[in-house]
Amino acid sequence: MSRHMSFERLHNFRDLGGYPTAGGHVVRWGRLFRSDSLGKLGGADWDRFLDLGVTTVIDLRHPAEIDAKGRAPEHPTLAYHNLSIEHRPYDQPSQGPEVEPGPYLAAHYLEVAEDGVKELRQALDLIAAPDTGPVVFHCASGKDRTGQLAALILALLGVPDDVIIEDFALTELAADRLLADWTADNGGVAPRWPAYCHAPADVMRIFLTAMADTYGSVQAYAAEQLGVDAELVAALRRNLLEPPLVFRRAGEADVPVLVGLRDAAARWQIARGIDQWQPGELGEDHFRARLADGEVWIATLGPGGPVAGAWELWWQDPAAWGTRPGAAGYVHRLMTARDTAPPGTGRRLLAEAERRVAEAGLELCRLDCLAGNAVLRTYYRAAGYEVVGEQSAKSGARGTTYAVTLLEKRLAPVTIAA
Repeated sequence: MSRHMSFERLHNFRDLGGYPTAGGHVVRWGRLFRSDSLGKLGGADWDRFLDLGVTTVIDLRHPAEIDAKGRAPEHPTLAYHNLSIEHRPYDQPSQGPEVEPGPYLAAHYLEVAEDGVKELRQALDLIAAPDTGPVVFHCASGKDRTGQLAALILALLGVPDDVIIEDFALTELAADRLLADWTADNGGVAPRWPAYCHAPADVMRIFLTAMADTYGSVQAYAAEQLGVDAELVAALRRNLLEPPLVFRRAGEADVPVLVGLRDAAARWQIARGIDQWQPGELGEDHFRARLADGEVWIATLGPGGPVAGAWELWWQDPAAWGTRPGAAGYVHRLMTARDTAPPGTGRRLLAEAERRVAEAGLELCRLDCLAGNAVLRTYYRAAGYEVVGEQSAKSGARGTTYAVTLLEKRLAPVTIAA
């Protein structure tokens, strides 16, 4: 999934999905967006925006800004709310070059946290409402007020501070275009403050530290100042988080599901020009055999939820690696259900397979991929696997042989509590 979304006039529109929480959840894609001013929407941008299915717009700007620059266009499917969280005037563009953005902006964010409690709580209530669809919130550039509300929401969802800081700093990718717009609107004169429109990570880092020093944490601030209780946090998490992945050993009843997963993965490969798997190659007999002499694991979205993926775990793999008993665990047929699995599921399945291998007392997790599949090789290398060789004549399901790249990852030992 792409976080930054491409519009002609919007420069800082992005999806807050995909961020992990400390509790093992992931923020849903397509449910919560942040942006610069939606008053710029029109033409093809407007059509692209409507395609996202947004039902709620939260505009964090002053009414005077809206009068001057316009608001999001009206539409029967959109509920529009103007919640101006900034109550004290300040002038960023006119600051001198000696002003450090981190302390200056973080201090202003603290003022907003004190002044905007009513509007911030209203924004949370809107996002947590049970009938709320996808939501977008925005200010002028999508950096300061938008960044502050994003930080509050992500913190309440359990997203770690370092990820919140990283999200804030992504505005830097839009800084040049935002600055060009501001300069054009001001007669071609650049702002006096060189940091204007920029989003150094230090701004959010200093602000989060100040919130911890003042209130104990962002969560404590929300409880104390905004009246956020456990019920509201739970509602936010229901609306915005994917259910956790639950892992279990597959059984006989799962065999048809495993065949369907494998065939769907084969069709996905074929559609992308990858000649590795074919539908119908591996039937129920294959998976019954794997259940008998190895391990097959299933991942579901929550307990008893829809299947998100599966993989096979072998304790020997002579066809690719030779006979090396007790050397490693071998992952095969890592498959995700692309109609239900959230982005990043494949990596989470792989991490769970590695945990199982380490739990068995082995230091290496191994796998292979088609030698010509550069995309998959890159994917595994990004997950920490190193290319350690090639098997030029591995036997395939169609009675053919093909070359595979061999990859392995050294695992940290698992300490099992007594």
